[in-house]
Amino acid sequence: MSDSMPDLLGRRDAPAQVLIPHQSTTIPDPAPPAAPHILAVGAPGPGREQLTRTLRLTGHAVTHAVPGDVRRQVRQTTPDAIVALDDGPDGRRQGREVIREVRADPAGQALPLLMVTGARAPATAAELLRHGADDCVPQAFDPDELSARIAAKLHRVPVPVEQLLLDPRTGLYSAPHFMAELDRELQRPAAARRGGVLAVVHVAEAEALETRLGPRVRREIAERLAQVAEPLGSVCGRLGWDDEGRLLVLMPGVDEEGATASLRQFAASVAGTRFVVADENVRLTPAVGWTPLPARTGTGASGQAAEQARDAAEEALRHRDLRPVRYEPWMRTAAAHSHRRARRGPRALLRAVTPLLSPVLMLALGVGVPFLCYQQAYAMGWDAAAVAYWVVVAGLVTSALLIVLECLFSLDAKPRPAGPARPYPVASAVIAAYLPNEAATIVDTVESFLRLDYPNELEIVLAYNTPHPLPVEETLREIARRDPRLVLLPVAGSTSKAQNLNAAVTRVRGEFVGIFDADHHPAPDAFRHAWDWLSHGYDVVQGHCVIRNGDSSWVARLVGVEFEAIYAVSHPGRTRLYGFGVFGGSNGFWRTDLLARTRMHGSMLTEDIDSTMRALDEGARIAMDRTLISRELAPTMLRPLWNQRSRWAQGWLQVSLKHLWRGLRSPVFTPRQKTGLFVLLGWREVQPWLTLQILPILLHAAVRAGGADRLDWAVPVCLVAAAVTLSAGLVQAGFAWRLAVPELRRRKSWFWRYLLVSTFFYTHFKNMVARAAHLKEVLGDRQWRVTPRAAASAGPAGAEVGS
Repeated sequence: MSDSMPDLLGRRDAPAQVLIPHQSTTIPDPAPPAAPHILAVGAPGPGREQLTRTLRLTGHAVTHAVPGDVRRQVRQTTPDAIVALDDGPDGRRQGREVIREVRADPAGQALPLLMVTGARAPATAAELLRHGADDCVPQAFDPDELSARIAAKLHRVPVPVEQLLLDPRTGLYSAPHFMAELDRELQRPAAARRGGVLAVVHVAEAEALETRLGPRVRREIAERLAQVAEPLGSVCGRLGWDDEGRLLVLMPGVDEEGATASLRQFAASVAGTRFVVADENVRLTPAVGWTPLPARTGTGASGQAAEQARDAAEEALRHRDLRPVRYEPWMRTAAAHSHRRARRGPRALLRAVTPLLSPVLMLALGVGVPFLCYQQAYAMGWDAAAVAYWVVVAGLVTSALLIVLECLFSLDAKPRPAGPARPYPVASAVIAAYLPNEAATIVDTVESFLRLDYPNELEIVLAYNTPHPLPVEETLREIARRDPRLVLLPVAGSTSKAQNLNAAVTRVRGEFVGIFDADHHPAPDAFRHAWDWLSHGYDVVQGHCVIRNGDSSWVARLVGVEFEAIYAVSHPGRTRLYGFGVFGGSNGFWRTDLLARTRMHGSMLTEDIDSTMRALDEGARIAMDRTLISRELAPTMLRPLWNQRSRWAQGWLQVSLKHLWRGLRSPVFTPRQKTGLFVLLGWREVQPWLTLQILPILLHAAVRAGGADRLDWAVPVCLVAAAVTLSAGLVQAGFAWRLAVPELRRRKSWFWRYLLVSTFFYTHFKNMVARAAHLKEVLGDRQWRVTPRAAASAGPAGAEVGS
């Protein structure tokens, strides 16, 4: 027998049979085909019994499952098809649950699924088919028709979705067909193809979800993203997904500004939505990278564009702040290192030179240039210095009166609601930490959080990054094993507090979340008091930060009193005076949905103020509560204090440049609130330079008079302005003592020293810091200088902070 010929039994390449003459050979009849195995799903009762009899009479083997037990039955013995019964008045809800249960399991995704429904409305059958049923028949079915429909599904040739041009259920192109669409778009004549953008959407949680739930979740994620992109309409012209589950978006004929706006809207919508992925309710963080479609095309142009968009998506994934990232050449893996090397020298030189340039530039810009202008104007017959003098005097008096107004309004701060409007929900605390900086304090901080008093479940998420393993990590893991409320969340590749918070906000389970630095010890009732506000319609509430290491040094005592002036007086007073709060940082409590949509931008040095400004622009309500206490560490030496306040001042400048003009034009803010925005974001940036103008004015006047000894220093207006300015400091210190927490109010000597040091040194110190921060921003020096923390019990040389 030839090897290429089938044997008598129809088998190819079988061993040859030896035929014995005069002996009959019997070939057995083929075995009858096994009866199709049908899994009948439904609650026990007459309906399911009738369905079972019908299926058996038409030649099917039948087993049963009740809703909720389908996945176990399918995994135990995979049927040939599933027939689900619902004899209720409306089968849509129960039917959708059965469909979801079947399709959520890999073994059930390809199984034929027929729904038998008692609902008469055609819309019910249409909805069940849209949700994944293969067929739908009424409960009064004909047995032969049901058997034929089952047979049609069993005998069909299944076509994998990946081989379809377009998934008819989700509208997603498979990767090869999407690239073919991209090629066709790029091959259009340049005159007919104006603009256009290719975007890739990665999801930060995809890898963790795949590890926990299996590879199918990547496609489910792409489908969920496509559902959000669909309302954007024709802007997102074609959608596809690649082998790693990333969403591919082709946006033809769209300019870059329009594409960025649409992608930003898409990212915010995804972040603000909870999705069901593999039967889990999850939040997703879209990382959107995009690149303009190339004007000139050639071989491999589509693949190159896709790679560029993926590189941009990887960069967006590092930040997790929902901002679409445009591709830049340095984002390529090979180019990134050369990009950093090329800039390492100039940046290091800039950081080294800036501290030396700042004092010289401050004197030149703040004193030298105005003095020369006054001299030149006087030589031309115009006494500009006299006008400047009255401007400076008016500015100083205005600043003083604003301080007094804030103090007065702080007495009328809105009180915290007497109790919650709704029961206490699950809550979450997020502690953002850079472990090498926090090793001395983090264990003490975590243990203080575990002692909080909250009536419902409270999870504590420690979101941290570290360049290398530390011994304290094992201590933290031991605490987490002992107390499951502690969740350790290492954020690989993080370089900022913002990235740690952004990673944590999708993992928290609480309806609201408190944000804290790694040295904060909230009061036991902090979360209960925060919910009192949030349950009454507020979106963010900022608490009162109190210094707990004031005995460490005179600098810590100075900051301790200053924090009372800020959190007990200025913040409540401004909130009452201008009609909004503007701070939601450490010891700030956010509705989780709002924080998930807003995120924090690591490029901003004061990312919390930037986030609250963006939340306000959406209409969020922010409250300030000085009775909501959290205690933290203060710097104990001038150098770390300078670094901390320099970052704050530069961060405020960034927020002012980004939000002031936008806020003044926004229809969301009232005229009263816009006045507050101008004071908080505009006047605060002008005031440090305005106070410096008294020096060139006096210098010009001395030159004109022939010497400083010939000036009349007893001018009444000058004396009154000086008295008003000095009295504002006295009033603020008095109000800070009056409204301070009890443990600080007992330290009256601290407040007297603060008044003295602030009048003759600290006010000028902060003005110098603000002017230096402005120069750093102009020179492009945005380095976050981190200094180590020490425990609260540290001596005078301890407790340096980088927050």
